[in-house]
Amino acid sequence: MSAEIEKQLRMLRLSGMAASLGPRLLQAEKGDLTHTEFLELLIADEMDVRRDRLFERRLKKAKLPFVKTLAEFDFTFNRKIPKRLVLELGTAKFVRQSEDLLLIGPSGVGKSHIAIALAVAAITAGHTALHTSTFDLVGDIAQAEATGEKEDLVKTLGGIDLLLIEDLGMKRLPSGAAEYLLEVIYRRYETRSTIITTNRPVEDWGKVLGDAAAAGAILDRFLHHAEVIAITGPSYRLHQRKRRAQES
Repeated sequence: MSAEIEKQLRMLRLSGMAASLGPRLLQAEKGDLTHTEFLELLIADEMDVRRDRLFERRLKKAKLPFVKTLAEFDFTFNRKIPKRLVLELGTAKFVRQSEDLLLIGPSGVGKSHIAIALAVAAITAGHTALHTSTFDLVGDIAQAEATGEKEDLVKTLGGIDLLLIEDLGMKRLPSGAAEYLLEVIYRRYETRSTIITTNRPVEDWGKVLGDAAAAGAILDRFLHHAEVIAITGPSYRLHQRKRRAQES
């Protein structure tokens, strides 16, 4: 009988229930579960499986270069980093409220780890996310414009709950980059959350983007509802490299 029920559950695409049916029946047969508890647990098993699958799908679509969590971040290495604020951001409340985050600092101080960990936290909380570099984002929009698909791409970017744009200022950007970035920020303003990481102070964005007016418009909208975390101090990557060298 249980084999037939399991088959029917899989036909109904209730694979979570099907996988846990055997163990749950054993629990029920031992008298550990009432009929109601048995059904509640089967439903919970199905919901757990679906939640895990949704998380994996959204994680894959986010295109994160690696997966990190805030639990893995070493706040003791640089105590200037506002731990309480970062952990509060890790609740994904800022995503629910369509607020933004700017992480400024030199290479190696932990900007990417924090940003990616916040993206993972947002996905865990049920939000969609996408990771890209500033250079790639501009290139993708330019290519979409050349093929007549820019409006669709910008609309898609505007609908992602958390857009993580990394490395502003790391590479020279092509002509028109400021206008492309402005269009994305404008579309997301007060409706979705954006994280930008950069090694350049906001005063330099006009030079970085090659358009002072567009850079000003970007900053005006992006910083309106944004937390700004400026990270100074030693490079954590160099610290790890030295430690590995000492241990070898």
